[in-house]
Amino acid sequence: MTIVSSDRKYRRSPKTPLLPQKHGDHDSVEVGFNGASFSGAVFNMSTTIVGAGIMALPAAVKQLGLIPGLIMIVLGAMLTESSIDMIMRFTRASKTASYSGLVGDAFGGPGRSLLQLCVVVNNLGMLVVYMIIIGDVMSGTSSDGIRHSGVIEEWFGQRWWTARFSLLLLTTLLVLAPLISFKRVDSLRYTSALSVALAVVFVAITAGVAIFKLMDGSIAFPRLMPKLVDQASFWKLFTTIPILVTAYICHHNIHPIENELIDPTQMKSIVRTSLTFCSSVYIATSFFSFLLFGDHTLDDVLANFDADLGIPYSSFLDDIVRVSYGVHLMLVFPIVFFSLRLNLDGLLFPFAIPIAFDNRRFYTVTAALMGFIFLGANFVPSIWDAFQFTGATAAISVGFIFPAAVALRDTHGIATKKDKLVSWVMIFLAVSSSTAAISSDIYSIVSRDKLAGS
Repeated sequence: MTIVSSDRKYRRSPKTPLLPQKHGDHDSVEVGFNGASFSGAVFNMSTTIVGAGIMALPAAVKQLGLIPGLIMIVLGAMLTESSIDMIMRFTRASKTASYSGLVGDAFGGPGRSLLQLCVVVNNLGMLVVYMIIIGDVMSGTSSDGIRHSGVIEEWFGQRWWTARFSLLLLTTLLVLAPLISFKRVDSLRYTSALSVALAVVFVAITAGVAIFKLMDGSIAFPRLMPKLVDQASFWKLFTTIPILVTAYICHHNIHPIENELIDPTQMKSIVRTSLTFCSSVYIATSFFSFLLFGDHTLDDVLANFDADLGIPYSSFLDDIVRVSYGVHLMLVFPIVFFSLRLNLDGLLFPFAIPIAFDNRRFYTVTAALMGFIFLGANFVPSIWDAFQFTGATAAISVGFIFPAAVALRDTHGIATKKDKLVSWVMIFLAVSSSTAAISSDIYSIVSRDKLAGS
């Protein structure tokens, strides 16, 4: 029996395409483009992984203790590699060319739409948070009645063009808008390489400051195990799992990157190389940040670089860290936006021609999404609680529940015993950690409201 591609049921190609297509995917490839290179794909994959999550990992390690925290970072990378390997093998068996096509092959239209919705919710929430952090870094923010100045505000004072709205508008028009207008992921390889380099700069500065202070005896070695003082502190340990798990979410960009490769068989090596690099960056960041700040490590470790580090040139290093990270997020933004636009378009226009062939639809969807993200970053300035909920639901679903469900469904009879065992483990971890994290978040919100009302 001939297997009909799930993608073809939903995506029609124009009779005379303006741009040639590659590997049967719905992402078009420009004339003269011979395919993406190994290094370019590694940079794009690594940039997809290393986003804002890197700043939350030190706080997660603080909760778990140094040894369990670093072990969990390594286990997160291993689990992610297993889930991506499943996605790629089952994609080949189903003869589809997208993640949504794979899920659609296993669970039909409703499954496909549910995955696309999860990707949209996850990426949309992530990008709003990115813009909020960019605004905080450049223009500053207020927390508990205390004003934290941004870098641009510190340099030039309070002017109309250093206000949050103005800076975010300029960033959107001058930086983000051009980058999100590319129709190929590979077009972002150079900005992704710069983004990866900036993440390394952050690690290098943190490590240098921590080693300097350790040698002069002004800091002690960090706590190795979790600090359990009551029941609440025990349950808080579970809120770290979604942070550790979602730090590696890149599954929504696997197919767009693979479909542009000169040699798609390199994808497994690309994934392994990217995960090895990113887990090394995560381990170094978590270790040196926790070593430097100890139990004073904040939920967003970037906020720790808003004060005197107790070393020469502290203010200068603080500015370098904040500016490099702000630029890093600007360069991560288009990579995450790429899969957001692709999945929203697939959700809204499942039977239309590929979005890359329709300029009006491409720019309309792009402008609408960018406008929503811009407004969200300006008028909903504190959405960390909502971000935690999306991380514990949509992100975990995209990264682990859907790959496991596809393997257990095993439409083409290729799942091994190991696949099924790993799938059940992933589902158990995903559901239990999500339930514990959401329950803990609700408890924290209710407790905070009670304290505020008393």
